[in-house]
Amino acid sequence: MATFLYRLGRFAFRRRGLVTLLWVLIVFGVGAAASSAPTPPTEQFSMPGTESQKAFDLLQEKFPDAGADGATARVVIRAPEGKKITEEKAAVGKLVGELGKAPQVAGVADPFTADSVSKDGRTAYTVVVYEVAAPDLTDKAHDALTEVTDRARDGGLTVEAGGDAVMVEQTMSGTGERIGVLISAVVLVLTFGSMIAAGMPLLTALIGVGVGVSAITALGSALGLSATTSTLAMMIGLAVGIDYALFIVSRYRSEVVEGRTPEEAAGRATGTAGSAVVFAGLTVIIALAGLAVVDIPVLTKMALAAAGTVAVAVLIAVTFVPALLGFAPRRVLRVADRRLVRTRKPLSARKLRRSEKKAAKSAARTRPNLSTRWAMFVVRRPLGVLLLAVVGLGALALPATKLELGLPGEGTMATDTTQRKAYDLLSDSFGPGFNGPLTVTVEGADAAAAGKRAGAALERTAGVDSVSAVTANKAGDTAVLTVVPTTGPTDARTEELVKDIRAQASSLAASAGATEILVTGQPALFIDFSQTLSDALLPYLGLVVGLAFLLLLLVFRSVLVPLKAALGFLLSVSAALGALVAVFQLGWAADFFGVEQTGPIMTTLPIFMIGVVFGLAMDYEVFLVTRMREAYVHGASAKEAVVTGFRHSGRVVVAAALIMISVFSGFVFEVDDLVAMMGFGLASAVLFDAFVVRMAIVPAVHALLGDAAWWLPKWLDRLLPNVDVEGEKLRRLRSGPAGAARGAPEYERDLVH
Repeated sequence: MATFLYRLGRFAFRRRGLVTLLWVLIVFGVGAAASSAPTPPTEQFSMPGTESQKAFDLLQEKFPDAGADGATARVVIRAPEGKKITEEKAAVGKLVGELGKAPQVAGVADPFTADSVSKDGRTAYTVVVYEVAAPDLTDKAHDALTEVTDRARDGGLTVEAGGDAVMVEQTMSGTGERIGVLISAVVLVLTFGSMIAAGMPLLTALIGVGVGVSAITALGSALGLSATTSTLAMMIGLAVGIDYALFIVSRYRSEVVEGRTPEEAAGRATGTAGSAVVFAGLTVIIALAGLAVVDIPVLTKMALAAAGTVAVAVLIAVTFVPALLGFAPRRVLRVADRRLVRTRKPLSARKLRRSEKKAAKSAARTRPNLSTRWAMFVVRRPLGVLLLAVVGLGALALPATKLELGLPGEGTMATDTTQRKAYDLLSDSFGPGFNGPLTVTVEGADAAAAGKRAGAALERTAGVDSVSAVTANKAGDTAVLTVVPTTGPTDARTEELVKDIRAQASSLAASAGATEILVTGQPALFIDFSQTLSDALLPYLGLVVGLAFLLLLLVFRSVLVPLKAALGFLLSVSAALGALVAVFQLGWAADFFGVEQTGPIMTTLPIFMIGVVFGLAMDYEVFLVTRMREAYVHGASAKEAVVTGFRHSGRVVVAAALIMISVFSGFVFEVDDLVAMMGFGLASAVLFDAFVVRMAIVPAVHALLGDAAWWLPKWLDRLLPNVDVEGEKLRRLRSGPAGAARGAPEYERDLVH
């Protein structure tokens, strides 16, 4: 691997014009395809194999007219205090009439003839049906709905609207990306001390994200990818793209400063750091692609799109980055290093080895950098650092024990939105279960009669508030009725009601003369969704952790290093979930993070976090431990290898983590709840994993294990292919036998011991 990437890096450096031209053609080609692609389709949520999905498909088949894609708005009207809604018939009639004349409206129901008045007579609602689906509604249609309801409010009525026809102010504003890129630029400038070096990772990351998102747009119609599919791809692609380029540019600079020619330095940087990038990228891709086992198409598409963007980031890092280095081989260095390199003549292999020895002796007389001093501290006190880190992460994870999951809906929106106000008005006037009715389908030869008998039985079921009249299809073989629970959609008692109805469905069908009875609706959908995720969690973890374990086994040729990496990931993701619950569910520091409405955590978020965080955690594991492995293979002791790894990679890993945290943190302030939660959760996870697990627990564990950390059974060592991620073959190839095994610098050995 290292030798192949070494040659690829040198080729890209020499043929930089050709490589750049190829990437420019790719960017413009994909961009042109995206610009000419049709509008992405509306996201069709489905859960194959669940009862809710089976019932929904049955309704689509048997009631094709009712399955139209027209958007709807439910407008709730309440009379002024002390009055009945019947006293406001004229005002309500005017409202209904104006709604019916609005653009793209197909029809409006009269609440007084549709039995849409509450029992107390104060509240009514009307349903506005549109000719087109919600994404196809024009601004005029949205504005007309707002203007009509505003005029009714001015007349003294309380009017609020919900439904998919109501404009939701939760679109991506782009603020997150801008904040993340800005902070990343500052971190890169401080890290590199060079505007050119800082600009390269930003440029390549933006190109990678552009290619990935454009490809998603271009393939949207063919593969059924919606506009929301690119959100995760943009977030992950931007973060890893900057990090991967950062790692290679940093290694290139160190190689040049050590006396190698720019072309040789580019080859070595791509061969060593590039190998770490490839394997780090593979772990992220495995973690994301593994979400396909959940078998929820929406999640699968988002995960695969993000995995594709990561693959593009890896390709750019090992090809385009060395090509860009060829255009500015000296200007990526610090000013002082640039002057040193400019005045120094090219060194032969023998003089290069002599120069490196002098550099090591010179380093012994200088103060070690912060990363080196920290590693030495941990190596001297590994047990105390390990216990403090584990206890601290455990304490942060405690709020996760109160985790509550939920699906986004109008009931979880901010209390000042019209959708939430409409939801609360309906719940208050028609009962809490009105916002989450169950849809029961009845199949049979005489479905209408069977539906009536089943409805009568359901009315006697505990937890049922009301059952609607039966509606049969034209063929008479399928009927549908609506069951309104006495409790809200997210109430545990509603979940028990769904389970009770499903448990007695077979006996109920037999007594009613039906062949099959199915239950769907929002509460049933949530139950099936949660169960699907729960059932898939263990297989998903087994697949992802197992494949990543094998990958890390190949990279580090150690049994304990992959095991330690996986256990560290569990600590960081648990702490991140705890922080997420504390802020977004329990409301701790909610004002600081701009959380307007606390509530359950999005159901999809934990499994998304597990997948993404696992991949990113392995990134830092590979970046940091590769340097340790490199030092250990070249003759350093286990403790010396820890210090050497931190001396070379600690600063870069810290910079990479700060960049990734800044990218994710920028999304916390987006108004889209799911994006904000995802940004906060991922930022927290990277913070805990990079600065606690990888920078504290990893060196402490390696110091305690010593040589045992690198143990691998001999029989397994013979079976595993040698991917040479540490570049040992490359070192022998370019430096000869004399340079094949040098240990850690003398000053590190003295300070460690």
